[in-house]
Amino acid sequence: MSEMSEAKKRTVTLKRTLSAPIKLVWEAWTQPEHIVHWWGPKGMDTKVIEHDFSVGGKWKYTMSMPDRNEFISEGVYSEIVELEKIFSSANFKPMTESVEIQAVFEANGDKTNFTFNVIHTTEEYCRQQEKMGIMNGWGSVFDRLEIFVSSSKGR
Repeated sequence: MSEMSEAKKRTVTLKRTLSAPIKLVWEAWTQPEHIVHWWGPKGMDTKVIEHDFSVGGKWKYTMSMPDRNEFISEGVYSEIVELEKIFSSANFKPMTESVEIQAVFEANGDKTNFTFNVIHTTEEYCRQQEKMGIMNGWGSVFDRLEIFVSSSKGR
């Protein structure tokens, strides 16, 4: 089995076309003052604890759940190509650890084609995360991103 097809079996992919130009979507992903408005599923408030947006830089956000428990997301950037892609290690404690996330951006006129990959360490772990609702969780996050960028177009 090729390495590419093996990795695909460990990957959850979500695709969206966002109603905003790529520069605005990029800013939403890369600037802490914007991240707090959309990162995390609906109903969670996000605080940026650390955000060193550079290769090797660390990021850490906390999300307060409605029951006041905190959910921690953190990682280290491994690849950044402006207006194209952001790759990072990621832990989403207490539910998901040791994954890689890949955000890929493509200009599409005044919209942005967006692909998000979550690469797990094993195929079994990937299936477990799918059963736990990873698609719904990230889907909710990207719904919030769409609302944020589409309402920010005129700023």
